Amino acid sequence: MDELFTVSIEFFIFNDELWYRSEGKSPCRLKEQDYEFVTLIANLIEKFYPKAYIALASEYAKSKANLPLFRYRIVSRFCRCNFGNIDNIIDIDASTFHFEHVLCPLRGECKFENIVCHPEFESHISKAEKRILERWYRGESKEEIADALFLSIHTINNHIRNAFQRLDIHNKAEFVRFADLNNLFK
Repeated sequence: MDELFTVSIEFFIFNDELWYRSEGKSPCRLKEQDYEFVTLIANLIEKFYPKAYIALASEYAKSKANLPLFRYRIVSRFCRCNFGNIDNIIDIDASTFHFEHVLCPLRGECKFENIVCHPEFESHISKAEKRILERWYRGESKEEIADALFLSIHTINNHIRNAFQRLDIHNKAEFVRFADLNNLFK
C-alpha cells in the first residue's frame, strides 16, 4: 500500500465538527485549508473505496470548481459516516481504514448506506488472483491450489507476486492482516 502516513490518525466528532488527532499531536479541527492532508485522504478513498468516492463526488459536484472545498466535503462526509466516535482506536494507519459503527439517525434509510458508510473495499486484484489468494488465505498450500485449479505452481506464484506488488504487501503475514482488516474474503 502507499505509505502515505507515517503516523496513525484518529477522527472524531466534537461539537458537531470533525476533528482529527495524529499520533503524539494535539487534536485539530479538519478544515478546508488542510489541503495536503485532505488530498491524501481523498486519494485513499478514491483508490480503495471508488464507489463511495463516486457517490460523494456526484453529491458535491456543484463545488468541484473549487477543488479544495470539493475534496474537503468528500473527506468530511466519508469520515463523519465511518469514524465519528471518539474512542482512541486508530481510524487510519498507513493506508488501512479501520471503520467504526457510527450511530446515525438515517441508518436504514440513507441512500449512501453501504456505499459511503461501511463502504465496499476495492482491492485492485483480479478475479483470478483473488480466487488463488482466498484459497491460500484459507490454508491451502500453493501446490494444492495449483492442483485444484489445474494451474502450474509458476502461475500461482505469479498471481500472488502480482497482487502483492499492487497492494504493496511483502509476505503472507502482511497479506492475512490486510485481508482481515479489509474483509477481503467475507
